[in-house]
Amino acid sequence: MSSHIDATRIENDSLRQVWSVSEFARRHRLDADEEKRLTALFGLFATKQELLANAQRPCLFR
Repeated sequence: MSSHIDATRIENDSLRQVWSVSEFARRHRLDADEEKRLTALFGLFATKQELLANAQRPCLFR
């Protein structure tokens, strides 16, 4: 057995999945204004990675 890892075979498919912005907003409990902002930024669909990196939620502890 070789301990060599072939980097070309490693994929991060879960972050590259294309999601509906409205479905993402619903699942992550984003308000309507944030859903509109993400839709204006990306259109109706974006990758999960893009949505996670750009979604803004207010602090819940304040």
